[in-house]
Amino acid sequence: MTRTQTATLPVIALPRGSVLLPGVVQRIPVSSNRPDIASLLAAVYTRAASKTPNGRIDTVPISCVPLASPILGPSGQFLIENGEKAVSPDRDNLDPAKASKSDLFGWGVAAKITGVEGRGTGEFTLLVEGVTRVRVDKIYQEKPYLEGRVVYFQEEGSLVDLTLEELFQHLKLLSRELVAILRLSSILPRLNGTPGLSPLLARRLDIFITKQKQPGALADFMANIVESSYEEKLQVLALLDVKERVAKVIELLDRQVGNIKNNIKITAVTTTTLPFADPDSTRKQIDKMIQPNKPRPSIKIGPAGTRTLPPPGFGDSGGDADEDQEPNEVDELQKKLDAAKLSPEAAKVVDREIKRLRKIHPAQAEYAVTRTYLETLAEIPWTTTTDDRLGPQTLHRARKQLDDDHYGLEKVKKRLLEYLAVLRLKQSVNDEVDAQIKQAEEEIGATGNASKDEKPETSSPEPSAEEKIKVPSAKLEVLRSRRMVDKSPILLLVGPPGVGKTSLARSVAIALGRKFHRISLGGVRDEAEIRGHRRTYVAAMPGLIVQGLKKVGVANPVFLLDEIDKVGGSSVHGDPSAALLEVLDPEQNHTFTDHYVNVPIDLSKVMFIATANTLDTIPPPLLDRMETIYLPGYTTLEKRHIAMRHLVPKQIRVNGLSEDQVVFTEEVVSKIIESYTREAGVRNLEREISSVLRGKAVEFADAKDEGHLEKYNPRLSVDDLERFLGIEKFEEEIAEKTSRPGIVTGLVAYSSGGNGSILFIEVADMPGTGTVQLTGKLGDVLKESVEVALTWVKAHAFELGLTQSSNVNIMKDRSIHVHCPSGSIPKDGPSSGIAQAIALISLFSGRAVPPTMAMTGEISLRGRITAVGGIKEKLIGALRAGVKTVLLPAQNRKDVKDLPQEVRNGLEVVHVSHIWEAIRHVWPDGRWPGEHEHAKLQSRL
Repeated sequence: MTRTQTATLPVIALPRGSVLLPGVVQRIPVSSNRPDIASLLAAVYTRAASKTPNGRIDTVPISCVPLASPILGPSGQFLIENGEKAVSPDRDNLDPAKASKSDLFGWGVAAKITGVEGRGTGEFTLLVEGVTRVRVDKIYQEKPYLEGRVVYFQEEGSLVDLTLEELFQHLKLLSRELVAILRLSSILPRLNGTPGLSPLLARRLDIFITKQKQPGALADFMANIVESSYEEKLQVLALLDVKERVAKVIELLDRQVGNIKNNIKITAVTTTTLPFADPDSTRKQIDKMIQPNKPRPSIKIGPAGTRTLPPPGFGDSGGDADEDQEPNEVDELQKKLDAAKLSPEAAKVVDREIKRLRKIHPAQAEYAVTRTYLETLAEIPWTTTTDDRLGPQTLHRARKQLDDDHYGLEKVKKRLLEYLAVLRLKQSVNDEVDAQIKQAEEEIGATGNASKDEKPETSSPEPSAEEKIKVPSAKLEVLRSRRMVDKSPILLLVGPPGVGKTSLARSVAIALGRKFHRISLGGVRDEAEIRGHRRTYVAAMPGLIVQGLKKVGVANPVFLLDEIDKVGGSSVHGDPSAALLEVLDPEQNHTFTDHYVNVPIDLSKVMFIATANTLDTIPPPLLDRMETIYLPGYTTLEKRHIAMRHLVPKQIRVNGLSEDQVVFTEEVVSKIIESYTREAGVRNLEREISSVLRGKAVEFADAKDEGHLEKYNPRLSVDDLERFLGIEKFEEEIAEKTSRPGIVTGLVAYSSGGNGSILFIEVADMPGTGTVQLTGKLGDVLKESVEVALTWVKAHAFELGLTQSSNVNIMKDRSIHVHCPSGSIPKDGPSSGIAQAIALISLFSGRAVPPTMAMTGEISLRGRITAVGGIKEKLIGALRAGVKTVLLPAQNRKDVKDLPQEVRNGLEVVHVSHIWEAIRHVWPDGRWPGEHEHAKLQSRL
């Protein structure tokens, strides 16, 4: 029985020789020769956008109609007698793009577009799936594409006819027999033109045929597989009656089975015959015959159509009939997902997607997309973690690991050890809570068993069994709420290149015993690289965070977000720095949602360590979410320790030498640091050490080849460096031994970080009109410091004894010139204010400043001396230059505590808060006319 329905649908004229049947997926190539299909597809997209919110094109039906045959009528009847043997006229001249109503066959199928493949070349392929038979009644339009009225014929799926039941079983037998013969013919020698079938595909076809319940659907499917002429397929398409259709397909199958049997090459004549009689045992018997570890038996094929029973040697030996079947891909995927221990949200999504996957045909593009998505969910570590069983030696072991890998960096090490200590205390609390929970669960179990054993003899006012169990259950919930959850810190290491930020993060992972993954964010411009692409896009994939979790396989690794300050800003592709806000927010990242996964993922157990060279390019909201730790760069003393402990032994091994073949002294290393490198890190230092060692390797190799090893001197001296490294690249300033008025020693910290030195400030006067000349490539801030210092000196000239009256301008008949040597090096900053003022006072008063005294600090118009930066680097450079006394602002007392002990022992540090205090320390024997007005200033020494 069929039900009819009329509709107006777009019509695709199928290519020559092509017939689409219901339940079959077919590819239709579309090129520039088929403008009608392109126009039809555009109309389908328009209708889909207006019909459904998501715009799915498979919801818009179309019809696919084959071209007519000149020897068949509109209903599939032959127009000439014995037509199947007649030679069909040539239909190659008919262009499907220009087909009209008369060129189309009277029957077709209503279909849906399941996908479009190919892009970028102007040609693509349309995937269409037949749904049900239709009859073409009328064509309304032919341009730009065909559209007409069709009548649906939908089958009623029920097996109530015994004749149809028998035909259906016969169709199954022949279908499985054809599959078995095709598989067997693929492994035996055969004549040219005999088709073959892979074992895996044959097994899948056999399973599909066995599970099929609708005779009409199986007949259409096999008609698409069996070898037949174009007219025969048109006849199958035009047969509405299921019994007639099944009988027609049985006829075609029987013909092909007979032809294949006759074409198989006989290799030997034995008494063994191929068992084709019992279709239920065909697959298993053939599997036994082609086992790779057994010799292939020679077989004899009877004439076409004959069937013989299997001999005793090939009977069923027992066991499950499906034991040799290929594992189902969906079932295997289901097992992986079950083993992944998904979160409740992910489990719901997986159940829904698995059900969809089972209904999708493997040939459809959506099948591969869904399967890839489920495989991604199975690979994400939802609950798998590295076991943090912290013992009594954990802190000691972590401290040793960090000290062995890095010298200095005490702030970072202190913060990591604090995290480990907190983690260990939380674990101890959780262990106690777990023991109490276990005890409470045992009490609940004992109470439940006792209530079962009690017999209700008499009613009593005692509490019931449910009430007895309810109290321990509430206690159990309270205990579970006491478990402490760990939230890993989110650290930001800021510092110049080469100070060890990346390697420090790796050492942290080793110290914690966790897996490590590095994500380079430099140059990331697309938000999708962080959050992933949505699954609707072609070649969609998860973001870098989810990919990192898949790679490490645990939910609590150490993630290094390298170069976070170089992430691209907002653009047409989104804002990647904004996408990082959720990743690095401790209050949000336990429900991080990747666009591809589209399921909340817990990132609270991941320890994020970000690195940056500067904070200027990091957006304030993102910076606020991270705990910033500054790594200002290594001082000269720290570089010397790093070189002696790490760099020199490493480069000795790299250059093929042993420790007894070359000897580095601290003097040599210090010379390389001071005269050949000027950087915050140690990369260039390592390169220079390597250059020296390569030179020593050449000397050792020459001495060894000449047989005069006694002439080789393994010990390096400072004088040898010029041979290997050339002349000195940087020259250090050394404190003067004599002094003269107008010259003061200042302190400077280089912008590259890590290094500091002294800087001479020279002031000279000459007759003039009060002008001030500044040289030495001074920056704007430094120029302003000179102006502030000069203004203060001019305002207090009478108090300093520089003028005879307070109304006299000290600059009236003179001009001054302020110069800082090393004119090619840019200089800037406010820290030379006190030195500029002392230099001007020294020049105008004729009193020299002690040459071994240096000073740094910013001065205000009131004479106050305020704090400056880079104290550690400046004082180390001052000690190296031979300075004995240093004047520092009183507000920098806290910075002196971080100085190495040898610096504190070698320098006398004097803290001053006002310029008058500085004047008294520079010239303790001096007498100033206005000094009594500032007697209330107290020294803070």
